[in-house]
Amino acid sequence: MFCVFNAKTAELISHHQVEINQSFPKEGWVEEDPKEIMQSVYECMERTCEKLCQLNIDVANIKAVGVTNQRETTLVWDKETGEPLYNAIGQCNIDQKHHIWLDLRTQSTVESLINKAPGRNKNHLKHKTGLPISTYFSAVKLRWLLDYVDEVHQAVLSKRAMFGTVDSWIIWCLTGGRNGGVHCTDVSNASRTMLFNIHTMDWDPELCRYFDVPMEILPKVKSSSEIYGWMVSPDNPHSLHSLTKSSSLAGVPISGCLGDQSAALVGQMCFKEGQAKNTYGTGCFLLRNTGTKPVMSDHGLLTTVAYKLGKDEPACYALEGSVAIAGAVVRWLKDNMGIVQSSEEIEKLAAAAGTSYGCYFVPAFSGLYAPYWEPSARGIICGLTQFTNRNHLAFAALEAVCFQTREILDAMNQDSGVPLTQLQVDGGMTSNRLLMQLQADILCIPVVRPTMSETTALGAAMAAGAAEGVHVWSLSPCHLPHVTSENYEPQINPDESEFRFARWKKAVQKAMNWETTEPFYNTNGTQLLLH
Repeated sequence: MFCVFNAKTAELISHHQVEINQSFPKEGWVEEDPKEIMQSVYECMERTCEKLCQLNIDVANIKAVGVTNQRETTLVWDKETGEPLYNAIGQCNIDQKHHIWLDLRTQSTVESLINKAPGRNKNHLKHKTGLPISTYFSAVKLRWLLDYVDEVHQAVLSKRAMFGTVDSWIIWCLTGGRNGGVHCTDVSNASRTMLFNIHTMDWDPELCRYFDVPMEILPKVKSSSEIYGWMVSPDNPHSLHSLTKSSSLAGVPISGCLGDQSAALVGQMCFKEGQAKNTYGTGCFLLRNTGTKPVMSDHGLLTTVAYKLGKDEPACYALEGSVAIAGAVVRWLKDNMGIVQSSEEIEKLAAAAGTSYGCYFVPAFSGLYAPYWEPSARGIICGLTQFTNRNHLAFAALEAVCFQTREILDAMNQDSGVPLTQLQVDGGMTSNRLLMQLQADILCIPVVRPTMSETTALGAAMAAGAAEGVHVWSLSPCHLPHVTSENYEPQINPDESEFRFARWKKAVQKAMNWETTEPFYNTNGTQLLLH
């Protein structure tokens, strides 16, 4: 997606979006074509520029470009040829049949890395990285590429390899690629690799030795708001088929870079310590600004770098909690169970019920993320009676999203010692008004939803516009644009909220330890492999 904003009002002027295909070469693997990623970037930029021309807006008014990306997706490419050496390895996604996939190819790599740690402690590196050793983060995927992809191994030996997350690949390509492209990333993306020391704010030699990653393939770490380079025409514009204006933005500085969840935090203008936002998509990502000192979690949360808005500005940190299944539970009800015909229908069904009638749904389809980090958990629906119908299940599914968010928020309140007074929200699911009201009721605090939904893109644009040498956007509190929002106030008694939450916690305990390594058999005696 490419979005153009008004730097004074934060109004979204125009945008264009293209879907990127995902491939699934093996069960539990998810990949994207790096060339297709770049083609989609060029197409979105050019189509948006065409729309601006139709609005009689001069494309020359675009003063800077920012980049935001899915943080942990991992690439390695050849700096001499400009060719990717393997597909981008992704993370939690949905395949064409809308099942949940977590790229699990690195599970054995994770086990060997944990075995290296004293006491086989998965949190052995957390004091430097803020993260547990997990399949989720980039260093583990990079280690897999080095071990199992000969092209990557050979390129490293011959000093031709470049590693990066998607932001690095995009910036390198947009600034010239093999003809002088800038190889960099920002602190928010670097902090999700497990190779970055969140205290020194740089790649850490000890961490690189632990993962056996050569430091020379890593991008240069920069702040989230500074000029990294300038846009150039692509090497081969003919590869963009009908796109003839591939140099529309040539010469425009690229001056903002943020991982997607950090970008949403900035776009929600959560610049004060204690402010938090929750993004409701396939899963949920709740980030709380903890200021200029990292807060280490004792309750299953991640410590991450939120942003560094300028070379000479301090880094700000965040506590983060992830919910694996949010919007994906609606997709499951639609595609797997046929309970709803469209994602929009769930709100009508749930509203018709008005209650779950004692039914609780724990959608732990691929285990539970924060605060449990329990891969053995599996989905469960409790409290069914003969009276239960699909309306109650729809209500329970929406409540499940809210309960999972409540668990993370409680953990954050315990870690920080200061209870949150309101939650700012964004993402596709926030258009569901019943969900937003349920969330306020279950949290017992107001939920605030901006009327402009593209807060992640806005955050990248703000970082780009505020960079030194651009200065078209001020991030000082008195100059921040006013973004209209919709507030949802709690409407139920706190005692009722606590009762429902306690019942949910009871259901969660019943969902634990369901995964089994024992074989399953169908009715004709054929063994089924379930993973």
